[in-house]
Amino acid sequence: MDMGSPADAPAPPPDGARNGPAVSRGEFDALFERVRTWGRWAPADRGAWNRVTADHVRRAGALVRTGTVVPMGRPWDTVPGPDNTRPALHYMSDLGDVEAPEPAAHKDFIGADYHGKAVSHLDALSHMAYRGRFYGGGTARDLVGAGGARFGEVAALGPLVTRGVLLDLPTVLGSPWLEPGQAVHAADLTAAEEAHGVTIGEGDAVLLRTGRFRRRREAGAWDPGASSAGLHAHAVPLLAERGIALLGGDGDSDVRPSPVEGLHSPVHTLAIAAMGVPLLDNLDLEELSAACAGAGRYAFLFVVAPLNIPGGTGSPVNPVAVL
Repeated sequence: MDMGSPADAPAPPPDGARNGPAVSRGEFDALFERVRTWGRWAPADRGAWNRVTADHVRRAGALVRTGTVVPMGRPWDTVPGPDNTRPALHYMSDLGDVEAPEPAAHKDFIGADYHGKAVSHLDALSHMAYRGRFYGGGTARDLVGAGGARFGEVAALGPLVTRGVLLDLPTVLGSPWLEPGQAVHAADLTAAEEAHGVTIGEGDAVLLRTGRFRRRREAGAWDPGASSAGLHAHAVPLLAERGIALLGGDGDSDVRPSPVEGLHSPVHTLAIAAMGVPLLDNLDLEELSAACAGAGRYAFLFVVAPLNIPGGTGSPVNPVAVL
C-alpha cells in the first residue's frame, strides 16, 4: 500500500510534558497491584474474556439496527517505512502453472512478524510478562520456549463477540488527531463517554481513536515506536473498575515516550499482565469514526476472531463493528 510522504519523526516531548506526568517505578507497581485480577477466572488463559457471557452477546446483538458492517483491519502492508520496519510478506506460490492445466489454480503465501506498528493484530496474554511473570503468576521463562507459549496462547482465547465502545478523542477535542506523544487521561475518557452518550461497562471492548491514520495520510509516516498518542498509566484504573474485556486502538494503547521510569509499555503491562485484558493494536478506526458519527451512537456489536495458533502470542486480525 502507499506509505504516504515520509515525514520526520516527531521529537519526543520533554519529560513531564504532553506524555506526563512522570510515574516512578514504585508508583507503577502500586498501580499494578491495584488493578491485578490474578486468580479470578478459570481458565486463566482467557483472562478478562471470561467476563463475556451469553447475555453480553445477546445484548450486543440487540445493538444492530442498520446492519452496517465496518472492518478495522489495515491492508496487509508489504512496503517498508518508518512505521513498518518489518514489512509483511506476500508472494505468489502458484501462477496456475504447477498443477494440471484445468482448472488453473493460483496460490499465494503470506507471513508477518506482526507484533509491530503496521499489522492490525491481537496481543494474547503470553505477549507480556512483568518482573518475569505472566498474568496469574506463572514464570514466563518456564512457559515459553522455541515451540511457543504453554500459557496464555492465542488459541485459548477463541472468538470474542461483545459490545464495542468507540472513544473518539479527536472528535471530542475538536481536532483532526491527537499529536504523537499526547497522553490520554481518565478525565479524557469520561469526557468522551459524556460527549458520545455512552458508558463503558463490564465485558465491553473499548476502542480508542487518536486519529493516527488520518494524520499518517495527511502528514506522512513517522516512527510511532518513538512517539505516539495513547493512554497514560493513570487512566488504566478507570478501565479496570469498569470491568472491560478488551482494549484496542489505532495505536498500541500506550503513549510514547513512556512516562514510567524504566518501562517501555506500561499500559500493555497493566492490561495484559495485571488485568488479563488482551489488546488490539494498529486498527484503522477512521471508517468507524465516520459511521458512529453518522449513526449518532458509539456502541455497537463487536466481533474479533483471532487465528487458532497453538502456542501463539497473538494473531493478525480484521475485527468488525456492526451498527
